[in-house]
Amino acid sequence: MSAVVEDSIRQLKAQRQAPLCAYLYDLPALRAWASDIAASLPPACRLYYAIKANSEHRILETLRPVVSGFEAASLGEVRRIRAVSRDCPIVFGGPGKTDDEIEGALQAGVRLLHVESAQELRRADLAGRRAGRPVAVLLRVNLRGPLPAATLKMSGAPTQFGIDEAELPAVLRVLRHECTHVELKGFHLHSLSNNLDADSHAELIALYLQKAAGWSAELGRRLEVLNVGGGIGVNYRSLDSQFDWTRFRSRLARVLDAHAPPGLEILFECGRVVTAACGYYAVEVLDLKRNHGTHFAVVRGGTHHFRLPASWQHSHPFRVVDVDQWPYPFDRPELARGHITVAGQLCTPKDVLARDAYVERVRIGDVLVFSHAGAYGWSISHHDFLSHPHPETLYVG
Repeated sequence: MSAVVEDSIRQLKAQRQAPLCAYLYDLPALRAWASDIAASLPPACRLYYAIKANSEHRILETLRPVVSGFEAASLGEVRRIRAVSRDCPIVFGGPGKTDDEIEGALQAGVRLLHVESAQELRRADLAGRRAGRPVAVLLRVNLRGPLPAATLKMSGAPTQFGIDEAELPAVLRVLRHECTHVELKGFHLHSLSNNLDADSHAELIALYLQKAAGWSAELGRRLEVLNVGGGIGVNYRSLDSQFDWTRFRSRLARVLDAHAPPGLEILFECGRVVTAACGYYAVEVLDLKRNHGTHFAVVRGGTHHFRLPASWQHSHPFRVVDVDQWPYPFDRPELARGHITVAGQLCTPKDVLARDAYVERVRIGDVLVFSHAGAYGWSISHHDFLSHPHPETLYVG
């Protein structure tokens, strides 16, 4: 946690009596980190930001000058992007697109539509006919594998994502014989999420390149674009052991030299790894208690604000920020040099942010700051369960 974030929390606490609950985003840190990622990729590669990770307007504004474009998974996300930029490149994906979404995306000038099935391909062609112009598409393929281990798998298993690799020849026949207003630019292969191993991720992209080259040869068309998805992870269990970008760049450069045809554009649509480290979820301790031998800190907030730990079933890292003010006439409870489970205000035992975490000292009225909360935190949470107030959203730096 940077000094500017800690200072901001102390200032916020000094300015108000109500218990603190806030998301804080360090925008200069975000801009610097995203710039480093973009610069680390080989020249043929482009960094697109997948806004599902965090679609706050200020986040998108900060990233717009840094990334090559944005990835959207709904028409609502397309509109969020267009509220920031009228002309930045957008790739539009996700299963189950409606006709309104496909046509709305075309009207918004999306660069590429990721097609997930033969039926969606036919509907994209129909939308192109209605618009009087061809629709640029990538076919999303659900590979059979083998694929690296990861927290979530979208391919190599029965999922709703993409075209089964075994069914791709039939979809290519639909493209050749039925579609007059679809222009195939390449393929989309987003197979997994939260891969932490640089070597296996480079090998995965080598597999993507080999597969896409074979499909393009079957079609007799030059491969223009290959979207390799995101899937590069964040290690929430050990913050000192993260994805090795230096090693990945070196391995990726060798992969591209060996397998990428000249002129191929490779898109990365990263989300989590771009914004996670810039965000903090700060919550005040409301109560300390012990139940059945376990110490609990009950905080002003919970999984309705920050669902990520419960969703991924991990104990999220945090730091204690000491707050000296104590407004009550009775003694201030504290736990020193012990282990504590951090729980929220919801009426469910699943409302837990961290389990059995060691603390030197924590007191009622101190603030717990959960780092790496800038991706899939607020954006995936069930905000209005129990109708508690929303957290503040603040930008620092």
